[in-house]
This record gives sequence, C-alpha cells and structure tokens, in this order.
Amino acid sequence: QVQLVESGGGLIQTGGSLRLSCTTSGRPFSGLGLGWFRQTPGNQREFVAGISNGDFTGYSDAVKGRATISRDPNKNTFYLQMNSLKPGDTAVYYCAARNTGAFGYTAGIYDYWGQGTQVTVSS
Repeated sequence: QVQLVESGGGLIQTGGSLRLSCTTSGRPFSGLGLGWFRQTPGNQREFVAGISNGDFTGYSDAVKGRATISRDPNKNTFYLQMNSLKPGDTAVYYCAARNTGAFGYTAGIYDYWGQGTQVTVSS
C-alpha cells in the first residue's frame, strides 16, 4: 500500500505561480509511475502531468508550456510547478501513483491517490 500526502495550493492571482508537492510512503519510490490530476465540480478527473521512474514526462494540452512535473527520489516526493495561472486552472488537484514505472493519462489506471488540494485562481 502506498500513501500520498499533498501540500501546496490555495488562492492565487491570475498570472501567478504555485508548486504542489506530494510525498509518498509505503513502497519504493523508484517503482512508481506518478501523476497529477485535477477535478472541478460535475466533471471527471482530468490528467495534468505525469512522470515515469525514468523521468519521462507528459502534459495535457491545457498546461503544456506552463507546468513542470519533477520528482526527488531522495525525498520520496514529486512536484507540480505551474506558472501563468488562469481562472480555468481552478480545481481540486490530486496526486496519484501506480505500481509500475510508467505514468498514464487516465485516472482509472492509478492505484493510489492523495487527498486533494484546492487551487483557486482569482481573476
């Protein structure tokens, strides 16, 4: 079993930046594929970014060029840095992990989830 604890988020002005963190425990960090998703009321959880255990990364079109996902194996933690935030980025953000080194683009293939953190971008 893997536990994920998120931190970061909050209220940010349009054009601002944020960094979300997700710390894992319970199994070797190097064996996990990692991702960030977000969700707004009435909508499905949406892929934001992912990183493999080989540091291969992927991003949604909505955040490409504005987001960077990274990981620190020494801290069992991965991050989502987002810049040039827009009101449309407002959502609950979730970190996720799966029991394979590759990340995925769909929420259903992830095995473990963080508790979610609210990000609100004011206009």
